[in-house]
Amino acid sequence: MRRAFAFLVVFLLFAGAVGGLGYFQFVFKPAMIKGIISKMPQPVQTVSVVESRTETWAPSVPAIGTLRAVAGVDIAPQVGGVIKSLSFDRGQDVEKGSLLVQLDDAVEQADLRSNLATLKNADVTLERQKNLITGGNTAKATVDQAQAGRDTAAAAVERSKALIAQKAIIAPFSGRVGLRKGDIGQYVAPGVSVANLQQLDPIYVDFPLPEQNLAAMKVGAALEFMVDAFPGKVFKGSIRAIDARVSSDTRNVLVRGEAPNPDKTLLPGMFANVSISIGEPRQVVTIPRTGVSFSLYGDTIFIVKPEPPPAGGAQAAPANGDQIFTVERRVAKVGDAREDRVAILDGLAAGEKIVSEGQLKLQPGMRVRIDNAAALPAAPSPRPRE
Repeated sequence: MRRAFAFLVVFLLFAGAVGGLGYFQFVFKPAMIKGIISKMPQPVQTVSVVESRTETWAPSVPAIGTLRAVAGVDIAPQVGGVIKSLSFDRGQDVEKGSLLVQLDDAVEQADLRSNLATLKNADVTLERQKNLITGGNTAKATVDQAQAGRDTAAAAVERSKALIAQKAIIAPFSGRVGLRKGDIGQYVAPGVSVANLQQLDPIYVDFPLPEQNLAAMKVGAALEFMVDAFPGKVFKGSIRAIDARVSSDTRNVLVRGEAPNPDKTLLPGMFANVSISIGEPRQVVTIPRTGVSFSLYGDTIFIVKPEPPPAGGAQAAPANGDQIFTVERRVAKVGDAREDRVAILDGLAAGEKIVSEGQLKLQPGMRVRIDNAAALPAAPSPRPRE
């Protein structure tokens, strides 16, 4: 009994020591450190601040497009031959029906004259046989044979004219001719391009859109686009057609817009940043892109507010006498982006001050001073690429 009692006493003393050590390590010590830290002056961070403002934005969908000609063909012969003449200059505007390329057709012209002579003789023979059968001096089979000979001669004439027509390349529509790829005296094989012809006014802009935007797309809806060749210039047009299917690989639908191009400055193949209007303009609260901290767990912004009076005594003020503020982290719902600004759909009111530079060193409740002179220059407008 004495041994059991002694063991119990030792066990209780050991448990009390362990419990006291745990209490000191996990309760008393953290509370003491927290109290010491709370009495220490908080560091003041320097940030740049901007004020949110209200802007009028029209709802739009961005896209990446490529300019295409309304009509464009390669000027190529159907038959081979030697180039006899070129009736256009590089970059020249031509009208529909204009002669562009003439191949040597001397052999075909000779065949045509021979076939015309044969046709003339066949006409005379047929007329003679018709007169004879009227007087009963020839058989009906002879007249039929003469008719067949005349039809064969006429077909030979038409074939010669068709061959001659194939040696002349005519503009199928009005447009602009590109660079020449052949010269006079050069032999060109069938189907080899001598130049290209593009109809430039109006011009198409083709762009893919995700299928979730298909319901907002309507034929005739307004669109705008910009090209790198003319920075800052906005070209306006409208949706001309929407493809009849959605790609099963990308889940995108191809949309075709049309824009006037009277100066013919826009050329097929140009890259275009497209914006399609999908509703009436509305008022939105906007801030710079740099004011939003983007993350997988939600987008946040830091709101700058006047520093509240300290509860336990005066807070140490900066030596230079700058006004001190505190920051509040707030979750924001981010909407569309335009150039260097984004729309905040929820979580921010117009006129509130937000931190635009220096968010990485901030925590909620931190003290900050404002120094907009140290703000970084505005980032350039991002350009999507193909």
